[in-house]
Amino acid sequence: MTKVKFLKSEFPIFQHYPDLVYLDSAATTQKPRVVIDGIQRFYEMENANIHRGLYDLAAKTTERYELVRCKIADFIGANSAKEIIYTSGTTASINLVARSFVAPQLKAGDEVLISAMEHHANLIPWQMICQQKDAKLSIIPFLEDGSLDLAAFQQMLDSKVKFLAIVHISNTFGTVNPIAEMIRLAHEKDIPVLIDAAQSIANYRLHVKNLDADFLVFSGHKIYGPTGIGVLYGKEEYLQQMQPINFGGDMIRNVTFEATSFADVPQKFEAGTTNIAGVIGLGYAVDFVKTLDQVVLQNHLNSLLQNTTSALKKIEGLQIVGTAKQKSAICSFVLDNVHPHDVATFLATENIAVRAGNHCTQPALETLGTGATTRASFGIYNTLEDVEKLATAVQQIKDFFG
Repeated sequence: MTKVKFLKSEFPIFQHYPDLVYLDSAATTQKPRVVIDGIQRFYEMENANIHRGLYDLAAKTTERYELVRCKIADFIGANSAKEIIYTSGTTASINLVARSFVAPQLKAGDEVLISAMEHHANLIPWQMICQQKDAKLSIIPFLEDGSLDLAAFQQMLDSKVKFLAIVHISNTFGTVNPIAEMIRLAHEKDIPVLIDAAQSIANYRLHVKNLDADFLVFSGHKIYGPTGIGVLYGKEEYLQQMQPINFGGDMIRNVTFEATSFADVPQKFEAGTTNIAGVIGLGYAVDFVKTLDQVVLQNHLNSLLQNTTSALKKIEGLQIVGTAKQKSAICSFVLDNVHPHDVATFLATENIAVRAGNHCTQPALETLGTGATTRASFGIYNTLEDVEKLATAVQQIKDFFG
């Protein structure tokens, strides 16, 4: 607990709002001081555009920008920094793969495989390209507890499937999917795989070479970094095959009025002036996460989840949505006769920040016959005291609504 309280002190927002119980880390994480100070220092002392200027400030900024790319490659175990593409976030990364890698290869009758628990960001892009190509979007079902139906998954892997896109951790159920096994099975059928690591990148050390992931995507704001910056990892052989979908400056080799040739990866995918400050901030966030003891972190998050689950189960009329054996520190629930938005509104009056709604997983919740849930999601700054406050407040809501 001492270590957690010390970590919490690294996040300035809790000094400004000492009574805040922030349980919405699945939506976005709070930012440690090192990230905030790093971004401020960039704008005060290091601001310049990259790749263009010959003056010292621009050269140093370019070096910093590319150093972060190397840092991320090392963090996720990529072969090379060339396999790291900066995007605006997970959504943009998935769209790039869908439009530039999958769509050009997709033919009528082919299939793209996703799960029924996907965030809309890992559903709609595939839905759109399948409609455009007269292909089929196939859906891996999940079981009542929120775990994937792996038997069904294996049966669905046939020659028609040309791509698998799967979330590592469900942002609604908290389910941790067995991505290593799923990648292995897909590769036996020569099916490339994209892993949506938005919910796992902050709390799990993912090694893309060990996983043999073909693509992996995540957002900076989910790993204690700034918004508006994300990462697409792709095996270099696949990135070389892909054509850019955004065009402009800084991604070209040569331009005439008649034709354009593009730069090599990764630069050909980073048109225009990118979010330089976001990249710098993401670098500080990666440094911060690398200092955390993974055993201590996982034990703490597991403790928060177990205590939350135990406390909420004692409340009559409350149902936890997502009870898979392998779960992350995300707890969604519904309360009999009380709309999730009313629950969240009441909790807000107690300075408890949770999320209510379909969590951008509308089809998943409709599969369960649930339109919306209240979701509490935890980060490294949360404590068992936060859990107690949540459980007490939810019990009060239950008592109030009778």
